[in-house]
Amino acid sequence: MATISQWRLRAAFAERLSRMYGREVPAYTTLVDVSREVNEDVLRARGADAERLGSISRVTAERHGAIRVGTPRELRQVARVFGALGMHPVGFYDLREAAASAVPVVSTAFRPVDDEELARNPFRVFTSMLTPADPRFFDAGLRARLETFLAARELFPPELPALADRAAAERELPEQEAERFLQLAVAAFELSAEPVDKAWYETLERISAVAADIGGVRSTHINHLTPRVLDIDELYRRMTERGIEMIDTIQGPPAWKGPDVLLRQTSFRALAETRAMRTPDGKVVSGALRVRFGEVEARGIALTREGRALYDDLLGRVDEQASQHPSEPRGDIARAVWERHMPGSEQELAAEGLAYFTYHVSADRPRDGSRPPADLGALVRQGWVRSEPIVYEDFLPRSAAGIFQSNLSGEGTRDNDRQGIAYDAAWLSDAIGRDVLDPYALYERQQNRSLAQVARALDLTDTPSPSQGRS
Repeated sequence: MATISQWRLRAAFAERLSRMYGREVPAYTTLVDVSREVNEDVLRARGADAERLGSISRVTAERHGAIRVGTPRELRQVARVFGALGMHPVGFYDLREAAASAVPVVSTAFRPVDDEELARNPFRVFTSMLTPADPRFFDAGLRARLETFLAARELFPPELPALADRAAAERELPEQEAERFLQLAVAAFELSAEPVDKAWYETLERISAVAADIGGVRSTHINHLTPRVLDIDELYRRMTERGIEMIDTIQGPPAWKGPDVLLRQTSFRALAETRAMRTPDGKVVSGALRVRFGEVEARGIALTREGRALYDDLLGRVDEQASQHPSEPRGDIARAVWERHMPGSEQELAAEGLAYFTYHVSADRPRDGSRPPADLGALVRQGWVRSEPIVYEDFLPRSAAGIFQSNLSGEGTRDNDRQGIAYDAAWLSDAIGRDVLDPYALYERQQNRSLAQVARALDLTDTPSPSQGRS
């Protein structure tokens, strides 16, 4: 009997989800079309350099989704569904602290973690969980009502997690079961036609539009589905030309002449979608909610902890200068700060231990009988070894919060005089029932594995070490 492997399940799920979301949000299809056009133009203009951070086939197929759930129980179920697709929870993100608006969620991202799996299909899903226990957002009475409401709903039919567990254990499913799994999984993330309790939704919406989107309905849904583009500034310009309203800015690092690092994101604004609403007297009326938007991203090089500390420091400098010079465009300020303080080449990033790379023995390395040097920098400079940047596969809390915030119609309410509840990766691991992986450890493992292969190929006594950061 024919079987479908995990990565093919993952690719099929991402493709079907994309088709479904395009039917629900037609502007998303426009976003995908414009992204493809931009990528083709960049490929023609830059040639091989355009594929330095991933082949065009990978970039074209790449998506990240975003969903929101209400409880640890629901998050565990989501983890089982994504586990069937070879996707693991990576990274902890506290959007409560990253946003000025009321965004009462903590998040992780489910994604593949092995090099081969990422190359085959790097689908990832940013998954946020509501925090009803945080008294800055929910008083005791509202928390009790919210937790009761969430405990009474079922997001997934029992057949779906059962099939998911089989796929995770066997790393494949027979064709017929695979088809059933895909049908159930895609349907679980469709926008429900069930009427929304208008009064309950509006009660939560006064606290946070994000809280209402999670806890004000009896289902979950894809909140956005994000294609990857090679020139996000050009994408922004073309979308605006087509009359699609974009948010005010591109989140993340600025456009500058140096290497792309981490992640840049933007989106079109959340659109009003018609929804059935049930009023307190039991009538069903037509309403509209603005909760889903069209995000797009451009990915750069993964930074080390030292590189990320530099990035965060530069963001602080930009914030300070922008507050001192409010009439000056923030993008111009950020660009000037980056060009003054961020290394301007991949070689400098590697030499200062600020970014992750894989290393490979050069085909045209010296053949004069000389021994290769032991130092990694010398191996690269003398042509023994070439470096390739590792793509950043993860997310930035401030950027994610900025996207959320830019698509909210109101700030919501937050009582900063109350003490918030502490959450971290260890808490989230317990809540999910599986380890939330450290993204830095994954990038470092990938880099170290390539260095070990270099040492074997060149018969080095010791494995060369990357720089340990700025001295």
